Amino acid sequence: MGSNGDAVKEVDVSPAKAGLWEDFVDIFYAPSSVFVRRSDGKFGLALLLLVVVGTVLVFVTKNAMQPIFDAEFTRQTAAAMRKNPNITAEQMASSRNLFEMIGPVIFAVFLTISVLGTGLILWVVGKLFDAKESLAAAMMIATYSEVPRIVQILTNAAQGLIMSPEKLNATNSVGFNLARFMNPDTASAVTIALAARVDVFTIWVTVLLAIGLHVVGKIPRQQAAIAAAITWVVGALLPVFLASRSG
Repeated sequence: MGSNGDAVKEVDVSPAKAGLWEDFVDIFYAPSSVFVRRSDGKFGLALLLLVVVGTVLVFVTKNAMQPIFDAEFTRQTAAAMRKNPNITAEQMASSRNLFEMIGPVIFAVFLTISVLGTGLILWVVGKLFDAKESLAAAMMIATYSEVPRIVQILTNAAQGLIMSPEKLNATNSVGFNLARFMNPDTASAVTIALAARVDVFTIWVTVLLAIGLHVVGKIPRQQAAIAAAITWVVGALLPVFLASRSG
């Protein structure tokens, strides 16, 4: 018992002086330690670092992902012109130029909203299981849980560099999810949206949410896992809704 107590004390006190970069490394192999030392809920700088690093990587890897963007834009243009024949090719080209220019900014905004939305959902769902974490602590858990997305950006770009351009015909062409094996031109948008949620990185994020809720919210692992799974389900509602509207 004495040695275990010393080990807990070491995790609680010593690592508290770790910097953000150490947090971003430790979250991959010692997530519980990160959540313990950041349980005060201060997440602002971590979120800023996550967004900045992610946005820079998206910008740097833009060329590797260009075939996917071209394929998606062509598909969306065709769908838009079918719905509204009055849209001209020049208008769509103008929209494309604008989107390419502000793409990294859109990514930064989307990632920020995603983290904050996940934190809010986790906090609400956690209360169903009497979790003790504050809203700020839930935001902190969501922030660090999204760090694997940095690896996702890099692995996507690596695939974009080595795969033949004709195979890069959709966003999920480089995804580690079930939607990767679906034809984006024939499968329903809703089915693709659901299949895209069965994703290695999304599951990784969900597992980290469960660990964070267990450590900071002080609830049993099983309840934390259920709460994280519910958060995953709620997180699927928006993309499924948007997919149903696009059909």
